[in-house]
Amino acid sequence: MRASLHGLAAAALALLLTCAFGARAQSLAFTFDDGPSVAATPLLSPQQRNQALLDALARQHVSAALFVTAGNGADRPEGYALAKAWGDAGHAVGNHTMSHPDLHSAKLSVEQYQQELLECDAIIRTLPGYQKWFRYTFLREGNTPEKRDGMRAFLQQHGYRNAYVSLDTSDWRFDAKLREVLSKDARADTAPIKAQYLAHVRQRALAYRALSQQLQGRDIAQVILLHHNLLNALWLGDVIAQFKEMGWQIVTPAAAFADPVYQVMPERAAPGQSLLLSMGRSLGLGKFPGGERLLDDGDHEMAVLQAQGK
Repeated sequence: MRASLHGLAAAALALLLTCAFGARAQSLAFTFDDGPSVAATPLLSPQQRNQALLDALARQHVSAALFVTAGNGADRPEGYALAKAWGDAGHAVGNHTMSHPDLHSAKLSVEQYQQELLECDAIIRTLPGYQKWFRYTFLREGNTPEKRDGMRAFLQQHGYRNAYVSLDTSDWRFDAKLREVLSKDARADTAPIKAQYLAHVRQRALAYRALSQQLQGRDIAQVILLHHNLLNALWLGDVIAQFKEMGWQIVTPAAAFADPVYQVMPERAAPGQSLLLSMGRSLGLGKFPGGERLLDDGDHEMAVLQAQGK
């Protein structure tokens, strides 16, 4: 009997440790790019979109990060107020350049790109929540050694960290579809778009989790990239709820960036969208389950919507 009890106790302890590790293992931080925008959209004003995002985060008790593209509105009083609301609510505020240029463009020098960062910094440094975090536009870190190494040295010199993304999404494409549909009919049924968006996020999450296990042998702290847009103003709460239903733990961006994986700098000259994808390519990783769906910008879900007449 004693041996049996000992075995049960050991099994119970193993189960407890497994559950505890699982609770810690798969964590996720929310980050948003390109905001705040003062451009018009169907249904909601810029102020309403911004508040809807903040309300969804507050309801779900999520601390996030906003990566500001200052030319979208933060360089004007009305847009600056929207960005300030994020800092006032306890969220981090990072840098996403002034006008969102492409570092890989042959028409753009590394010095011009660096100036974009500095001009945005001059605006956001006055905001509550300001962090020296930089999110590369299009997640492109330089297609030449001069641009790649020049930016890495520049960030280090100015005390900025690379605000990597591990869990990339194509939410921008769903947002474009949503605005297209609502522009034609403000009362259109958008439930199919919502369903495919949530399916897209779930598929990406599971594929990137599997990739982290393949590359790192563990669950890393994931950092998801979403955008400050109408799509998320309407359905961010559903996205967060889905992750919680999947058993994922929501953490702050600062906590996620403390994972040592975010100190890795892949040497591939033209990194992939996600840090994980960049790492895989740097290591010569070929095809893997779900990998083809990480590059299709939501083609699969868009095909479903098209078949549904959307």
